[in-house]
Amino acid sequence: MEAGRIADTYAGYRARLVERLREQGIGDLAVLRAFGETPRHLFIPEALRERGYEDTALPIGRGQTISRPLTHAISLAALSLRGRERVLEVGTGSGYQAALLSHLVAQVFTIERLTQLADRAREGLARAGARNVTVLVGDGSLGWRPYAPYDAIVVSAAAPSVPRPLLDQLADGGRLLMPLGDRESQELVRITRRGSAFNDERLSAASFVPLVGRHGVSDVRYPMSDVRETPDPGHSDI
Repeated sequence: MEAGRIADTYAGYRARLVERLREQGIGDLAVLRAFGETPRHLFIPEALRERGYEDTALPIGRGQTISRPLTHAISLAALSLRGRERVLEVGTGSGYQAALLSHLVAQVFTIERLTQLADRAREGLARAGARNVTVLVGDGSLGWRPYAPYDAIVVSAAAPSVPRPLLDQLADGGRLLMPLGDRESQELVRITRRGSAFNDERLSAASFVPLVGRHGVSDVRYPMSDVRETPDPGHSDI
């Protein structure tokens, strides 16, 4: 397949990225294996593909970025995934983290509010061979109730507090990972549900774009008119 052939030309770059992540303290072998198998260059603009395996954030358009690989690795390792989970990702962005998750869990449901980014992510995911990912367009702060409960939820945007719909859609024993705070100061927080209780752990400092939505924050640069209702799931698989 052409996508596989193209991806293989970057195999050495991916191997070096995995080594850098290992040197920076990432010890989860499944997470490292996912980085070794996921073609990051397919999820960034073509003009930047030579920088695809640098450990740095890169612009992807519409004021959004693809996070540095170390940020993704820290987040995925913090979720302690075992391979059978159903996961909700809020903030598809480039689609790269969803592609990483596709190697780590059974099903990935990812929500992106900007149609243009969602379309690009679908294309990248298809080329990367991620067949267990469903991309939805809508307000991620509402979650996606038809597929709930989720064993893990990862939110790739920051807000002052966790949207209540996401807490409600987290399975008992599930983990939710999200940056909390404002534009100037954020912390990456892991929340574990135990029945009706939610236990939180502060993990590290963070810097993410704001979570725009009904239960997030407002952002005049991207009015909510840019968001359309999430399509029927039968029409949103990649």
